Amino acid sequence: MKTHDKIIELLKTQGPLTAKVLASELSLTTMGIRQHMLALEESGELTFKDEKAPRGRPTRYWSLTAKTNSHFADRHDELSVQLIDSVIAVFGDDGLDKLIANREKSSKRLYRLALADRYGVEEKLITLAKLRSDEGYMATVTQEGSVFWLFENHCPICAAATKCLSFCRSELQLFQSLLKDVALVTREEHIIEGARRCAYKVIPL
Repeated sequence: MKTHDKIIELLKTQGPLTAKVLASELSLTTMGIRQHMLALEESGELTFKDEKAPRGRPTRYWSLTAKTNSHFADRHDELSVQLIDSVIAVFGDDGLDKLIANREKSSKRLYRLALADRYGVEEKLITLAKLRSDEGYMATVTQEGSVFWLFENHCPICAAATKCLSFCRSELQLFQSLLKDVALVTREEHIIEGARRCAYKVIPL
């Protein structure tokens, strides 16, 4: 993988980072990483924000622009939206609700099978994140004290979800259903509402 692509992937999964942190993550010199950052800024793929430091000069944090979306999984946005419009036109809103419910049911069957021999919240979440990553969601799991977080750093069905929020509601219900015996799941950050990622807070019961 090229250095440019590694930088973009790190910023996608970790959010805004300094050149120093990126250099450390990629085992490069700060000077070397800055050259890559400037090239990516010139191409319109990176932007930065200077934040006041406790002392000395402000700290510069780099982040991605919307232009980098083309680097990640794409589910043919235009076609998705057209299909949603067609379903509503032919079958009405009820028809679309049935379609989304069927999608949720199929996903639940697949995920339940994969989670069947996983025990405890952490094991289940790691498996779920792997399944979601395979579908293009770039999912990761972290733990803060007794609370777990499932982060989805990319939404491969973003256009469809923006057009019809029922897709997002369905996915939250799916996670809640899969983990109902072991945890309480809430969505705290939402790409559709302008967040960098979707963040699900998972509190073990």
